[in-house]
Amino acid sequence: MIRPVTCRVPSLFAAAFLLTALVIQPPARAETTWEAGAARVNINPTEPIWLAGYGGRERPVSEVLHDIHMKALALKDQTGATSVLITADLLGFTAGMAKTIRDRAKRKHGLSEDRIAFNASHTHSAPVVGKMLRPAYLMKSEHEPPVQRYTAKIIDQAVELIGEAIDDLVPAELSFEHSLAGFAVNRRRAGRGRRHYPSPVDHDVPVLVVKTASGNIKAIVFGYACHATVLSGYEINGDWPGYAQSAVEKAYPGAMALFVTGCGADANPLPRRSAELAQRYGETLAFAVGQVVDGERRPVAGPLKTALEHAPIAFQSPPTREELEGRLKTETGSRKRHAQFLLDKLNSDGKLPTEYPYPLQVWQFGDDLTFIHMAGEVVVDYSLRFKAAYGWDDTWVAGYSNDVFAYIPSVRILKEGGYEGGGAMIGYGQPRPFTATVEQVIADKVDELVKRTQGMP
Repeated sequence: MIRPVTCRVPSLFAAAFLLTALVIQPPARAETTWEAGAARVNINPTEPIWLAGYGGRERPVSEVLHDIHMKALALKDQTGATSVLITADLLGFTAGMAKTIRDRAKRKHGLSEDRIAFNASHTHSAPVVGKMLRPAYLMKSEHEPPVQRYTAKIIDQAVELIGEAIDDLVPAELSFEHSLAGFAVNRRRAGRGRRHYPSPVDHDVPVLVVKTASGNIKAIVFGYACHATVLSGYEINGDWPGYAQSAVEKAYPGAMALFVTGCGADANPLPRRSAELAQRYGETLAFAVGQVVDGERRPVAGPLKTALEHAPIAFQSPPTREELEGRLKTETGSRKRHAQFLLDKLNSDGKLPTEYPYPLQVWQFGDDLTFIHMAGEVVVDYSLRFKAAYGWDDTWVAGYSNDVFAYIPSVRILKEGGYEGGGAMIGYGQPRPFTATVEQVIADKVDELVKRTQGMP
């Protein structure tokens, strides 16, 4: 008979050993079960239509250089709550489009508004939607019907996509990591007389990988903070984000690639103005994504807690009727169209707005990832600020989400002035630049939503 050997350790040593083991032993990770579903649709227009983004175009177009798409990723956590991310090769979603889609999705699928997030690649070669940037364009009344039809179709397709992604739900696991790409350049420093400007950029490439229980990659969500402005012609295309998504899907057959635009309002890809460069930047970004997909990633647990609220950001004092009527006589081009746009608004509403209800949305994935969705064309200062506040490794900040209605400057850029600091308000049809309170109001609301979704007081 073999007797078990008992090793007697002095009690003091044993207690110390146990205490050390408790200190160095990593906490057990909670078992998490995700379900994920994905869907896509081609959104090439079917008739000649005005392209968005540049004010100098003089006619509608119908030729397609590179197909554009809208995609949806549905995620269901262990609580049974379902959330849907919608990305699109568009200049942006308007607040009205987002609201209509959310209202219909709530009736049809029971999703609350905070459980649906929209992000646009901001390609400057996709059709105009809604009333976005109207004073910037040379459009005439006969160009309106195709835009109205296209916008209505995008809304219908988005609602259908949500349903298709939910119907596609299967058991899955999520993982996340950052990579790096370097083709974005802070464009405010470029040009004569501005060499002294600071030139911050955000070169991070956040990547969320969604794998099925069998180990197949179902979806790859990735981002970058830079304008999609390599191309500027009369052809429909997704610019470098479109090429990046195509390259990722080619590298990982069966996976759907969804691109999320970061806070790149003050960044351009340089050099630019050729299809070859757009494809090169797209492939550069796809290579960065591949480094994450093929490398080590951190698992992302649930539940997915969500919040969506509006923060009132104030405009400077709006122009008077007399000032606008004077501009009609003295201004030309977009400034004259801007004056008429505001006069029409003054006549219909009786006043001009003094603030804007700015949508902010936070998705908190367990303790592993904080995803901040910001509306408008957001400058890089916000991304750097929020990553410094909430964690460089596990914070993802996106611009161009839910509503694209203006540039969102930091206090620094407001003081410097220029296009991002106020000039772009002309094209967007806003009455004045924002006040210096804009950055702090946004930061306070983001902090409130982050703490709420993280369960902090």
